[in-house]
Formats: sequence, structure tokens, C-alpha cells
Amino acid sequence: MKFTVSRETFLAQLSVVARGVSTRSAIQTLAGVLIQLQDGKAELQATDTDLGIRAEVDAEIAQEGAVVVPGRLLLDVARSLPKDFISLEYRSSQQDLEVISGSASFHLRTLPREDFPKLPMTDPGAALSVPAAAFTETVGRVARSASRDETRPHLTGVLVTAAGEDLRMVATDSYRLSVKETKLEEPLEGTLEANVPARTLQELSRVVGANGAETIAVTALENQVVFGAGDVVLSSRLVDGRFPNYQQLLPTEYAHDLRVDRGELLEVVRRISLLAQKNAPLRLSFSEGTLEVSAQTPDVGEAREALPMPFKGEPLEIGFNAEFFRDGLESAETDELVLKLISPLRPGLIQSGDDGGFIYLVMPIRLNA
Repeated sequence: MKFTVSRETFLAQLSVVARGVSTRSAIQTLAGVLIQLQDGKAELQATDTDLGIRAEVDAEIAQEGAVVVPGRLLLDVARSLPKDFISLEYRSSQQDLEVISGSASFHLRTLPREDFPKLPMTDPGAALSVPAAAFTETVGRVARSASRDETRPHLTGVLVTAAGEDLRMVATDSYRLSVKETKLEEPLEGTLEANVPARTLQELSRVVGANGAETIAVTALENQVVFGAGDVVLSSRLVDGRFPNYQQLLPTEYAHDLRVDRGELLEVVRRISLLAQKNAPLRLSFSEGTLEVSAQTPDVGEAREALPMPFKGEPLEIGFNAEFFRDGLESAETDELVLKLISPLRPGLIQSGDDGGFIYLVMPIRLNA
């Protein structure tokens, strides 16, 4: 195996693929990147068995073949090389990959090729084509609400459904719930429903942001999903377990329905949250025409700030996890939002004020007197 490639091109694609390299598997080969030259194409692959990433590389191929080399090390080497072009050659007698750039040369020991998993292949004609901008924008609104707790795997994903002109994504960690419905400009030629790991969707968003793909090709298999974006393909296991019936979690009536300036409230929350440390709650105290936001952490300090609020009725004080409440405000991404409340012990709802299809339900924290 031997080929020559632009350092810039190789480094760009390797940086994407290396994010799929395993850092904790007992299988040594999963810490590697597969370099495969066949049918006149050069491709890089990496997988941790949950997420797989493939990317094509424009290269001048002298001899086809395949080799697996330590992924993080290869990335560090590629970043350090002094010249614009790199020559890479597998030396079978030494079982290493020779990397030459200018007068610099490296010899990297290879990993067992036979232990590298085969990534799923799909039929491009069977894929569902989705506008990339709409898809990744929707991911950005909900993905942070997915659970990071691997003991509850069914909550680590984002429920993605698409049909006709409607794209919907839902995520929850049982403490907050995000729902974003996006209207597409043109109806889709097919449907999709899959519980996709949030990590996969976030990696896909990074890929689209880097290569500027205009569409994403989505193929749902029996227990996997494959995304094609430009010259990069991501494959992922689907999340095990049934996604909760999120619609049952949404209250049907609220005692207070407040239209507020998102930017003003967000700035106050960001400031006061600096003193909501060590799991201290963010307190929202509503009274006639006013909201006071406060936080107090023992041995650290306290902060409070008031702002106008169209609140009427009996005073209400409710507490939230500062990070979760701030995430909801940031995800709304509209100038005006609707804040809906019931009581100090019932969840609060943040909703985009322009009927943009975004809702964020957040559970309260019981406050001590």
C-alpha cells in the first residue's frame, strides 16, 4: 500500500475520522484508523463499535491495500509534519507504516487488520434525503437534554421522526425535556423514526459544519442508522429500549403564561448562576410586575437581580437547576419566549414565542425556607 496526499486534505479528514477512535476498548485495533486504498479511492475509517466514521481522501494512489495504525498518534504526526505533501507506505517486512514529509520520516507500528469491524454499507438510492441545515439546527436545540447516564441507555438518545414536511426531535434525561418541530420547505420522499444516540447527532452536526454539506442521506437499518454528509459517512447503533411517551409528561394547563424578552432574562440568569454552585438552586421569585432571580451557595456567596415581568396574582417562588434552566433559555433562540408555570412543585415550560415549534419542560427543585 502506497499513496501521496496533500497534508491539509489528509489532516482535515483524519481529524473527523479520529473522533470515532475508541479510547477504552479492550480490543487494541479499535484504537486505530483503517487506511484503505481500493478501486482507485482512498478512505479512512474508525469505530468504537457504537459509532463508525468513514471519510474519502483525494490521493495519488501508487499501490492499493489496507492497514490499521494508532489513530491518535497518526493525527499528532500529521499535525506536526513540515511540508504540504505526505507520502505513506506500508512496509510488510517491518509491519509498519512509513510516513514521509520533506526530510521528516516516521515509522508507525500497525495494528491487527483482521480485528477491525466491517462498517455497514448502504444503498444510496434507498436513503432519505434531508436538508442538512434544518436537520442540524434541530439537533442543536434538543441534544443537550439527552441523558449522559449510561445506566439509563434509552434516555441517551434523541427520538428523530420525519415525514412529509415535518421533522421532529425529542430528548429527555427525566429532569428536562426538549421538543423541536421543524417545518421543511419541501416534503420528504420517505419517513423516519429512530432513537439515535445524541453523540452521533452532535458528531454529524460537526461534520456538516466543517464540510458544508447541503443534504444528509439517512438510512435506517434494523438496529443501526447511517448518515451520509458530503464525503463523510457516519454509522451508529440505535439506542436500546423504548423512548418515553413524552406527550404524557406535558401539562395541559398552566396558572401563569408570561411573555418575556429572552435576551434580558438570559443575561440575568447567566450572571446570577455564577453563585448557584454545589447544586444550589436558582430561585425565581415572582410578584406583581416583577421577577427577582437569586442564588446562594454557602461559604461562596449570594447574588440577586430583579427585572420587569408581566406577572399577576399571588406571589410565586420556584427553584430550578441553574444549568438546566439556562440551557432552556439558550435553546429557545427567539427574541421573545413564553414562560409557563403552575406551582413551586410542578414543572415549568419554556416555549419559543414565535410559534417556532420549540418547547422545553424543566422539573423544579424543592426550596428550603
